[in-house]
Amino acid sequence: MTKADLVEQVTALGDLTRKDSEVIVETIFDSVIGALQSGDKIEIRGFGSFRIRQRNARIGRNPKTGAKVEVPAKRVPYFKPSKELRQLINPHEA
Repeated sequence: MTKADLVEQVTALGDLTRKDSEVIVETIFDSVIGALQSGDKIEIRGFGSFRIRQRNARIGRNPKTGAKVEVPAKRVPYFKPSKELRQLINPHEA
């Protein structure tokens, strides 16, 4: 599913124009990105949680040449699905 598909689904839900739906979807994404940039955790009940994980610096290797490469420390986004979402995706495991 793309962002355009999501906008179309929001538009189909009610009496919203496509422009209004785009604003809603963009606002949600911008809010999630802004919260993650400031180090906050986002929890959406029944869906999952987003947070930032810190990766330490390490020595990697270039697979083509085999040369050692220094990989700097970085922060990466991480999503953990809720128990309800996992059960909806895998109903036979419930």
